[in-house]
Amino acid sequence: MRSTQTTTAQAEPPAGAARPAGRPRSAKAEQAIIEATLDLIGEGLGVSALSMEAVAARAGVGKTTIYRRWARKEDLIVDALTTLKAPMPPIEGVSVRDDLITYLTVIMEEGKQTRARCIMNIALSEAERNPEIAMRFQQAAIEPRRAAMRAVFERGIATGVIRPDCDVDLAMAMFSGTMMWQTRWIHRHYVEREELPARIVDMVLDGIRPLGAASTSLKRPEDA
Repeated sequence: MRSTQTTTAQAEPPAGAARPAGRPRSAKAEQAIIEATLDLIGEGLGVSALSMEAVAARAGVGKTTIYRRWARKEDLIVDALTTLKAPMPPIEGVSVRDDLITYLTVIMEEGKQTRARCIMNIALSEAERNPEIAMRFQQAAIEPRRAAMRAVFERGIATGVIRPDCDVDLAMAMFSGTMMWQTRWIHRHYVEREELPARIVDMVLDGIRPLGAASTSLKRPEDA
């Protein structure tokens, strides 16, 4: 009996220590849940028809395991979709041109991921029926990228690389939209993929540089 009491006392957390809520969550189980969610969406089940029951069955876990981490289906879907977006590498600030090429290279590499592209297309095609998911995904995965890109544009304007009257939102759409079109929605490519980021950046920068500034397609000066 004495031995049992000692063992129990040793198992007790120190006074004042926070107790974990429920059983510790398994990183392996969470990854299985995320992958099951993405698989089901990609197989055509879609966002609207997805259920916690279906995810639990595919992941091989109980529903309570899912609910300990995600209180609502929408929370799970947003987290799952966000894992498909690679984190942006640090923007070095060497030059506006180089930083924009870095940004577009990430988008180009994502375009090569067939599974991720198909899942995103299916999920976002239901954006009108699921505006909350679309909005939260935008906030979690897209807005941080836009903020990083906007900072590069603002630096370009401040240093005279980009015209002060540049419509930054439209220019950003021209960069990312052109890359997405070239890598995701057309099957015949007129430019080698490895050259795409630099070609797009040079072409758009030529249109938004101050009048009289050197063209990046002919000369590539060090910019700020």
